[in-house]
Amino acid sequence: MSAAPAAFAALFQPYTLRSVTIPNRVWMAPMCQYSAEAFGPNAGVALDWHFAHYAARATGGTGLIIQEATAVAPEGRISPYDLGIWNDTQVEALRRITAFVKSQGSVPGIQIAHAGRKASTERTWKGGRPVGPEGHGWQPVAPSAVPFDEGYQVPHELTTEEIHEITSRFAAAAGRALDAGYEVLEIHGAHGYLIGEFLSPHSNRRTDEYGGSFENRTRLALEVVDAVRAVWPEELPLFFRISATDWLEENGWTADETVRLARLLQEHGVDLLDVSTGGLAPHVKIPVGPGYQVPFAARVKAETTLPVAAVGLITEPEQAEKVLANGEADAVLLGRELLRDPYWARRAAAELGAEIPTPDQYHRSW
Repeated sequence: MSAAPAAFAALFQPYTLRSVTIPNRVWMAPMCQYSAEAFGPNAGVALDWHFAHYAARATGGTGLIIQEATAVAPEGRISPYDLGIWNDTQVEALRRITAFVKSQGSVPGIQIAHAGRKASTERTWKGGRPVGPEGHGWQPVAPSAVPFDEGYQVPHELTTEEIHEITSRFAAAAGRALDAGYEVLEIHGAHGYLIGEFLSPHSNRRTDEYGGSFENRTRLALEVVDAVRAVWPEELPLFFRISATDWLEENGWTADETVRLARLLQEHGVDLLDVSTGGLAPHVKIPVGPGYQVPFAARVKAETTLPVAAVGLITEPEQAEKVLANGEADAVLLGRELLRDPYWARRAAAELGAEIPTPDQYHRSW
């Protein structure tokens, strides 16, 4: 791979967290592919699609590639076709991905997750509706026996012992992620999945130590962070993804609580907050537009010392550069835009007058 001089554009400055230096601030947001083995002993195992998908973004110059929500338990999958990291067979298939991503100069990351009450659904391009046993589905679990929406299964309300077991599952997944070669780990606490369900009073109706007050609703998130940090090496960074607001007018998780939790997460060993929004409640009004979630990241950055990454309809190089130059975030996470253009980072570098390393096989493109 040919070397290139450092760029002056903020988007192409390296960023170091603990011992890991990410070569630029163009990062790939985790996006489920719903394309893993679904049944039998190879359930949750990555296939050639996943290798090609992540390899393309690495050769495209993306600095950090965060692998899609990868389930810590079979019942924690969003769909039967989700990636998993609850056994060693799954780890073996993931090593091929991390090795190639590293060979291209990108940093491999992974998001570990539990879908909670939003589990057991069909793939999005088949409607994403809940599936029962006839569709290889299962009963979801949640903080309270409150379904996500009409037509969804009533989830099983977790006991305290079951909550502790899920925390252990996150820790075990962190150990397997390390074994698989990932250098950044992200805990999924956003978009209405299990940890986010505990955070929000809209979905958490518990009256025990995991429900009610802010301290109780954030208990699981902090316990998972502690359990993961005990396994994840000190020299490697830990991220936490959060929905900064449920977009509910009342009885939802708020931006004020996000700032408050951000400070606690940093105390417990989280190195960066990946700031998204929504996903907990259906049929809410969200003012979607270019960069519509950036102000939530900017507020956390302004009111805490925890680094943040911004996400949400960031599509143009100048737009992404402005977010960083204005100090609204430390990095940008691209989702759908990287699905449309795996080589977005290379295009952005050209538009901003920067240079990034190029695979030798692509030298003619410069």
